[in-house]
Amino acid sequence: MTPAYFMRLLGGLALFLYGMQMMSFGLESAAGNKMKLILEKLTTNRFVGVLTGAFITAIIQSSSATTVMVVGFVNSGMMTLRQAVWIIMGANIGTTITGQLIALDVGAFAPFVAFLGVAAIVFIKNEKANHIGEILAGLGILFIGMDMMSEAMTPLGNSSEFVSLLTRFENPLLGILAGTIFTALIQSSSASVGILQALATSGVIGLNSAAFILFGQNIGTCITALLASIGASKNAKRATLIHIMFNVIGTILFTVLCLTTPLISIVQGYTPDNAPAQIANLHTLFNVVTTILLLPFGVWLTKLATMLLKDGPDTENQTKVRYLLDINHINPEKLGTSVMYMESIKKELLHMLDLAKENVHYAFDVFLSRNDTVAKEIEDREDYVDYLNKEISKYITNAMTYDNTANGSQMFNAFYSITSNIERISDHAVNIAEYSDTIKENRINFSKNAIGEVAELQKICDKLFEQLSSEHNDVIDWHEKIACLEQKIDDITVSYRNNMFTRIQQGSCSDEGSILFSEMLTDFERIGDHVLNISNEMVKISMLES
Repeated sequence: MTPAYFMRLLGGLALFLYGMQMMSFGLESAAGNKMKLILEKLTTNRFVGVLTGAFITAIIQSSSATTVMVVGFVNSGMMTLRQAVWIIMGANIGTTITGQLIALDVGAFAPFVAFLGVAAIVFIKNEKANHIGEILAGLGILFIGMDMMSEAMTPLGNSSEFVSLLTRFENPLLGILAGTIFTALIQSSSASVGILQALATSGVIGLNSAAFILFGQNIGTCITALLASIGASKNAKRATLIHIMFNVIGTILFTVLCLTTPLISIVQGYTPDNAPAQIANLHTLFNVVTTILLLPFGVWLTKLATMLLKDGPDTENQTKVRYLLDINHINPEKLGTSVMYMESIKKELLHMLDLAKENVHYAFDVFLSRNDTVAKEIEDREDYVDYLNKEISKYITNAMTYDNTANGSQMFNAFYSITSNIERISDHAVNIAEYSDTIKENRINFSKNAIGEVAELQKICDKLFEQLSSEHNDVIDWHEKIACLEQKIDDITVSYRNNMFTRIQQGSCSDEGSILFSEMLTDFERIGDHVLNISNEMVKISMLES
């Protein structure tokens, strides 16, 4: 192979991989925020889950991208390990579409498809049309790259040394090893299978050697998900392990079949004059048959992965975030990245809200009981809330650089507002708790009526947070209930302040006590305001996601 042909081969591979990346980005931009809802609805049933995985992978032409997305979803808690099994199985079927399209020689239409996509991006001033254009342009570029690789490999058919090397891969172990290593290096089974088909088109390799390389390629494609699971949760690692087990089991099964039955001859006989079609058909057969055989045992694969990767001791502490993903371990160009960021932020915000809610509840107890132990716990939680506010804000800033859509920007702005309001709620709770120091120092006593009112304020706050955290189908009705509770807080604040003035006139309330009680009512009212602000932002998020 001359340097010119070698450069053409590399250029074709670059276009192939860039085309897949462009398609993933287009799909991410078009449906990223709705991906969670789509997957939740389509993974409740194992058969629909498999079809979903196959469909997504067929669109983006990359099982690696789909599997990495699934690993990320499992890591962020958006998807259970059991749901992930069906998507992974479907992804292995969907990735065979690329080979089938190559075998059908759709590359002849690739320039036209690329033109349509670029035209949609350049000439149509519509965001959704632009995203569809990216998908079409990526598809066209992918097959243009495939044609370039096929042409670059044509001279290899005249190289006796290269042909002799490939014939050695009729040894199953060598073939599987070569396929695994090569696919792991370029991190794309679609590309490596495409190259194998290009070699077959040039007459350099036959199915007897290509079969075992093909099986190894199915194992090699797991490397991308394996890399994505570094630093991820145990369940994310288990999802990767299931992907590896699926392909290893399939490789063992089909290696035995090829060595003990005339399977290769049967596949060759179906399309005797079309070597790329033979490879595509065997690839499809491998993944469809393996999926059919393992589908009834999906739950057992989950249990086996859990047994092999057992949960370690609980090392959770209040010095780390709980749900935010490590952006350094996520490829921002992979499908589903945006929604992974969104969901991890939502979960961390709920975690932060739970801490603030606890502080509010116990702050009223401290106000009445002057319990130093509980007061210290509130201070510790407040420090943790401040830490989470800082980390979430930094995370949102970083995540915003990977999502430049209008919806994405609005959602990130809403998250900023929510974390700021939660932090202020916890501040007001600390204020209420710290009044106990003044109460003890000045030996202030409150009347039974005042104590009863403080207990009532605590109950109203508990009810407010319970409504804020409740599940709901109708977001408007949910928001209306919170708004009504917030108005009730405003009304009670006015009423209890009037009661305080009455007690002052009656001489049952001291000057110091009235000042503290009034400040506590102000904190109480501000808590209601911040909860309403949070609910307003949550309504915006719900509207953007719908």
